[in-house]
Amino acid sequence: MTYAIETQALTKRYGKNTALDGVDLVVETGSVFGMIGPNGAGKTTAMRLLLDIIRPTSGSATVLGQSPITGGAALRRDIGFLPGELLLEGRVTGRSLLKHYAEISGPVAPGRIDALAERLGLDLTRHVRTLSKGNKQKLGLVQAFMHEPKLLVLDEPTSGLDPLVQQEFLSMVREAQHNGQTVFLSSHVLSEIQNAADQVAVLRNGTVVKVGDVASLRASAVRRVVIDFTDAAADDIRTALLALPQLDNLTVADGEVIQVTGTVEGHIDALVKAIAPFHVVDLRVEEQDLESSVIDLYSNEANK
Repeated sequence: MTYAIETQALTKRYGKNTALDGVDLVVETGSVFGMIGPNGAGKTTAMRLLLDIIRPTSGSATVLGQSPITGGAALRRDIGFLPGELLLEGRVTGRSLLKHYAEISGPVAPGRIDALAERLGLDLTRHVRTLSKGNKQKLGLVQAFMHEPKLLVLDEPTSGLDPLVQQEFLSMVREAQHNGQTVFLSSHVLSEIQNAADQVAVLRNGTVVKVGDVASLRASAVRRVVIDFTDAAADDIRTALLALPQLDNLTVADGEVIQVTGTVEGHIDALVKAIAPFHVVDLRVEEQDLESSVIDLYSNEANK
């Protein structure tokens, strides 16, 4: 297995403050890897360490098989980077600025810049200093994608973009992955991670709380279930369900149709087997989205 990114006990301290604490990550080549976390979780710090913008206090990282510290300009040309705080000023046009970046980053295919600008709705003839935050973000995306780098490192890439442009960005990410590129992105827009990423790392206070695919994060979450029974005794149903350790907040409403509600943590296989002997007329499982799952992870970690 080849990795586009690998970190071992990666740590960054500023005096007594720890921004990143012993992070171990592997990002497979050709995958889309997302980092989720609140402000101050360590997402931007991790990206800056991978790009050698800052140096680690301890631990190590490899990017595209090389150390960011020794990889030099050749390694940088294989990376497209969009910082979370994009500062673009000047009296030059967007086209002139991108031409300058192209001379630094390496060859850009003819027509590539115009094609990306058209997809994002970006006017390249306007001066950079006149652009809105959203249009500056589009300019940043074009410079990151235009030379088709092996690795894209994107910090909050859809900040300031309207929903239609966000969807176009997701299409660009999928196309990059189809072309064999690796995408490493962070976001507060959890639906964006849910729609784009193969793997997700959840960060809190500089520490990785959990790593997994989107489906497993959602499967490990707490889900609400509602079950309707007929032709059964409420006490028998209650007894069968109380034996399930993963079923909480159980309520049983007696009547012609007995309705049971509760919450289930993790897989529901045991619940399905427990209700199998009864006549079930309806079963509803309200599955959490990724946002709810991540919020639960934050809450559980804070209560430890």
